[in-house]
Amino acid sequence: MSFVDLLLIGVGLSMDAFAVSVCKGLAMTRVNKKQCFVIALFFGGFQSLMPLLGWLLGTTVANYVSMFDHWIAFILLAYVGGKMIVDAIHEWNEDLHPDALDMPLDMKELVLLAIATSIDAFAVGITFSFLSVNIGKAVGIIGVTTFLLSAIGVYLGNIFGSKLRSKAELAGGIILIALGIRILITHLMGIS
Repeated sequence: MSFVDLLLIGVGLSMDAFAVSVCKGLAMTRVNKKQCFVIALFFGGFQSLMPLLGWLLGTTVANYVSMFDHWIAFILLAYVGGKMIVDAIHEWNEDLHPDALDMPLDMKELVLLAIATSIDAFAVGITFSFLSVNIGKAVGIIGVTTFLLSAIGVYLGNIFGSKLRSKAELAGGIILIALGIRILITHLMGIS
């Protein structure tokens, strides 16, 4: 996979973390730079850890599924992307009340949010093992991308509010589905 492919995957995967970061920024009267850094660090760290764990699992079973690995990659990316699109559509129908969000940064809550927003990255990590992706490069790009987009999300949430949340998740879902289709077509047509 090229740098651009990995960057697009990183952007797609980071949209959940971006959306949560927007909400965290929404709950701040002024952006707290320390909290912004901690939020971005947790989301970026977990987002890079989960594909690594998925890759480790995938490499143990890669020899058994190599004949249909491209279908697995497509199905996982399409599922994750589709779920993100459905979630985005559901969020358009919900009202977000800033006063209902916790302003203080709760580390237990942050860990749970970081895990919840990075579970999709675990599935993508499994596909990386089937596609012989350089995992160090992949987790680095995904982690840095998520870190930066999460920090930006806190600031944008503070400025613009909840309008960006569902749009970010929708865009992330579309990106992941498009990459899954590209992987499938590339493999079926024998294109490198």
